[in-house]
Amino acid sequence: MNLKEIAEKCRKLTSPYRIDDGRKFKLDAMNPGDVGDLTAEDKPRAKEALALGVQALAELQGLLYAQNRWAALAVFQAMDAAGKDGTIKHVMSGVNPQGCQVDSFKAPSAEELDHDYLWRCLKRLPARGHIGIFNRSYYEEVLVLRVHEELLKKQKVPAELITPKIWEERYEDIRNVEQYLSRNGYVIRKFFLNVSREEQKRRFMERLETPDKNWKFSSSDAKERQHWDEYMTAYEAMIRATARPYAPWYVVPADNKWFSRVVVAAAIIDALEALDLKFPEMTDAQKQLLGEARKTLVGG
Repeated sequence: MNLKEIAEKCRKLTSPYRIDDGRKFKLDAMNPGDVGDLTAEDKPRAKEALALGVQALAELQGLLYAQNRWAALAVFQAMDAAGKDGTIKHVMSGVNPQGCQVDSFKAPSAEELDHDYLWRCLKRLPARGHIGIFNRSYYEEVLVLRVHEELLKKQKVPAELITPKIWEERYEDIRNVEQYLSRNGYVIRKFFLNVSREEQKRRFMERLETPDKNWKFSSSDAKERQHWDEYMTAYEAMIRATARPYAPWYVVPADNKWFSRVVVAAAIIDALEALDLKFPEMTDAQKQLLGEARKTLVGG
């Protein structure tokens, strides 16, 4: 199966979860436990598909790096325990580290708070030929801060600019920046790993009851669950306002990690294959230099 055939299958798999125009999007219409046409018995097949996808992604990344024209940015957002870290680890496992970078964004530092809210992410954008992964991103500024508006005061934004319009203004800022990036050779794909409240609780309990996973649990995780409905409202508003063809959201069912990983890999494969990447063609002068180098090597 060639890359184009793989990409066609990927496109079919991911199309139910892709949001190009969020204006009519409803989060409660998306099922966190969805596994498409598969069942739990298909889990081994899904793992095989992921392995194939990892190979395809490695090949596409090699072409992206060699051509050195496009850059790819994958943005991950989710509630705690939705599986962001594991998804990034498994999906990108075959990619050459030389052409990929992963950045995690937690609470902003003092230096970051002295700049605009986009600064810390934009300075970490991948170079041409590279894949960049944002584990959380500038979208935290319309999620966590919307749920906990008291945190806005720590951003040093002039008080007169903090109005009821601030979220719509930030959505507009983000749309404009993402469109600007897309016009400059960035392929942007955004993933919301949509885990259910029940599954999150199960994973939290597993972390508490499994000694090797205790370190993953934070007391703040349980506290944030109290704001679940507020977060869902914020996520829905975010996707409705910022899903566009040049920077679509994928609302990925995340209750079954084996399925969510396949969906994410498929979406990235589809995006890169659509670029029609090729190895750079050699000029006549370059070919002549290669010929001379070959003669030198043979003679030596």
